[in-house]
Amino acid sequence: MQSFEVIGGNKLQGSITPQGAKNEALQILCAVLLSPEEIEITNVPDILDVRLLIEILQDLGVKVVRLDRGSFSFKSDQIDLTRLDNPEFHAKAGRIRGSVMLAGPLLARFKQAIIPRPGGDKIGRRKMDTHVLGFEKLGVQHNYKPESGCIHLSVNQLKGTEILLDEPSVTGTANLIMAAVLAKGTTTLYNAACEPYIQQLCQMLNRMGARISGIRSNLLTIEGVEQLQGCSHRLLPDMIEVGSFIGMAALTGSNIRICNAGIEQLGIIPDKFRQLGISLKIDGDDILVDGELPYSIQDNMDGSILTISDHPWPGLTPDLLSIILVTAIQAKGSVLIHQKMFESRLFFVDKLIDMGARIILCDPHRANVIGLERSQALRGITMSSPDIRAGVSLLIAALSAEGKSLIQNVSQIDRGYEQLDIRLQKLGAQIKRVEA
Repeated sequence: MQSFEVIGGNKLQGSITPQGAKNEALQILCAVLLSPEEIEITNVPDILDVRLLIEILQDLGVKVVRLDRGSFSFKSDQIDLTRLDNPEFHAKAGRIRGSVMLAGPLLARFKQAIIPRPGGDKIGRRKMDTHVLGFEKLGVQHNYKPESGCIHLSVNQLKGTEILLDEPSVTGTANLIMAAVLAKGTTTLYNAACEPYIQQLCQMLNRMGARISGIRSNLLTIEGVEQLQGCSHRLLPDMIEVGSFIGMAALTGSNIRICNAGIEQLGIIPDKFRQLGISLKIDGDDILVDGELPYSIQDNMDGSILTISDHPWPGLTPDLLSIILVTAIQAKGSVLIHQKMFESRLFFVDKLIDMGARIILCDPHRANVIGLERSQALRGITMSSPDIRAGVSLLIAALSAEGKSLIQNVSQIDRGYEQLDIRLQKLGAQIKRVEA
């Protein structure tokens, strides 16, 4: 098992460019199944989850050609549906939660699909009900097989209908969009997720010949078409990486330029870091973070303690709450972090407490961070990465700490961040990958 060995306490300096968006990549890669024609995708991040999903597509018969670094062509003209009921497919697809979004395209083109028991981050319950209930509205029948943990789906003809989602699930919305584009008739999705990645998916599908309106809102109208054609598509910069680098600069007291950050798609993310008192300047499509300045958490207008919580877009993405929490450790003041969606996502804070952070874990969903005001540094310890975002948060803490830290299970970080150790070395970080 690989680990990161980090010697902390060094200021970073220079520029860094975020990778292509992981969460968008998983949706877009599944969408290549919707057309037998060639689809080119660029700015694809070279991360474990993406590599695994591409491998799954190849197992199904998708022809994949690597054109250049981060650029691929896909052609889904000879899909082998017998692979769906193969235990090897179940095992491989079950390692990555993004594989659930294969179901929508497979139902749309081939009238059958299988959803294995989903893998991914261990951050609490992540139900499949939104996906399956939506498919049922489109005419899909499902059969859950407890011995394998798989949900078998089939349909004679997808039929457009009105769907009110029980929650604005991003993967659920993407799955239903991809099913509805080839359904007979018109589908309306209300309470749909409207993240930039969903907008990107809709725009790509429209270039392929789909008819989707209401993009950027939570009410989508999808007029089904007979078939879709090929296209080319470029992924957005990863907003979670952008937020990670902002937090990293602040906690380590560093000056960092984040290049090609995709400012227009970041929504309120920069403002949330400004609420922690962090100095951010926008220069074209770059963000300049002056982490050398002390930062003070803003109280609410009535003088009460600030609360930062996750919300459906355009609210704050839950993927950044762990980053914001660790960034607040050296701030002046206090902030309550409220993680509403996942009941296991804050449990990594016990390691931050061991490092010297002043954090009170109120319950599985809330943590109160009392800033150290740079009066003392964190201390290096040995810890393990429980999920992608918590792992990077621990890494940020280790970069700011005195002494040596060892972060185990870094394959979790590799699932979402491309060659992060190498990229941080270029900023002056003392980090290396070791076998431990």
